[in-house]
Amino acid sequence: MTAAAAATDYQKGWLKGLRQQILDGASFAFVNADTPHELFHFMDMPMVTNQWWSAVISAKQQAPYYFDRMEEMGFHAHLPRYSSLPLVAALEGDPDRQPWGGLPAPALLCARQSSDEHGRIFQLWSELSGAPLHLLSAPAVPDPDPDWWLKARDGWEAFYGADRLDLLVAEMRDLIAEIESQTGRGFDEDGFAGYMARIDAQERIFDEVATLIAEAPKVPMRISEQMPNVMIPQWHRGSDWALDHAARFRDEVAERIAEGHAECPDERIRMMWIGAGLWFDTSFYRAFEDSHGAVFAWSMYLPFAADGYIRTDHGDPLRALAARVCSMNEQLHQPPWVNAWMVEQARKFRIDVALMLIPEHDRFSGYGSLFAKRALEAAGVRVIEVWSDMVDPRQWDREAMVARVAAELDDYAREVA
Repeated sequence: MTAAAAATDYQKGWLKGLRQQILDGASFAFVNADTPHELFHFMDMPMVTNQWWSAVISAKQQAPYYFDRMEEMGFHAHLPRYSSLPLVAALEGDPDRQPWGGLPAPALLCARQSSDEHGRIFQLWSELSGAPLHLLSAPAVPDPDPDWWLKARDGWEAFYGADRLDLLVAEMRDLIAEIESQTGRGFDEDGFAGYMARIDAQERIFDEVATLIAEAPKVPMRISEQMPNVMIPQWHRGSDWALDHAARFRDEVAERIAEGHAECPDERIRMMWIGAGLWFDTSFYRAFEDSHGAVFAWSMYLPFAADGYIRTDHGDPLRALAARVCSMNEQLHQPPWVNAWMVEQARKFRIDVALMLIPEHDRFSGYGSLFAKRALEAAGVRVIEVWSDMVDPRQWDREAMVARVAAELDDYAREVA
């Protein structure tokens, strides 16, 4: 896609600039994926995301070395790979092995305590670097209604609870004060309201794209192209470029559908990929198109851009941001929320078969998976478990996995024949 190439080119240029800023000594924040990135973007503090940096290290084929070293260092075998890989690389201490020659010490660390391990991982990073650490609380919702995506966009105050939102707003104000101290910039409340409105507009465009793809007679683009067209603008959400790119992406998808374009002309089976990307082997997503007419129509990144991010501000954009962040990871991974959302998405996208990535060593991302599998199967979707990790390829056997999935697809085809 033209849009995908444009997004990738933009990101390369931005990364080059970010790298130079950091290597030139600019203060930067190192943060987890489910923290309020909007505060750093709005206040112009450079930021590196833990899980993104993990994917970069994995893409450079360095993950096996670091995970072997992790075990030699004495860390337990079930430390979540996606979240711990950057810390292990920093502890290992050889910058020449890392991308960019390694990261210098950050000026600020921020994580949300959405799993037992994240707080400790970032505490160790703080001890190693000397950077101040801001940990955001993640209290549970007492009565988590399953259909969260119907209530969270507008009725988030009642849905998530005033006490939880009060807590996160207070913690974000402490974080804002730290960013102000680091950058010398004041927090402009009115300007932030406009910034949040632009993000909302961007996510509504992505909502249109998701509906276009879901309703298309055949899948007009691969998820390997969906991902950069969504993830890169999300990285820059609310910027002029991100808004323009979202519209460009929507228009190109609409044009493809109008022209009858199909990524797999012999499409017979529509699939969904559940979980984060398989970052060390993204070509796996094309493995079944020619042999089975099976094409991936869905990954979480596009539909979650709308359901997970659109939050009406009701005159209080900082509180709306708290509503966006306060249960972000839980909605993607924990029952009953993930069960109901996966079933709703499978119905919307007319999914036949789901491949479910289950990272054995990441308790938060993996332990709710089998509940979602049961819900999908009850809704008539065949689910194939993929026990692997997003960034650790040591136990990944592509040939064996392709053979296993192919056998399941053969069996499915016989059932529906």
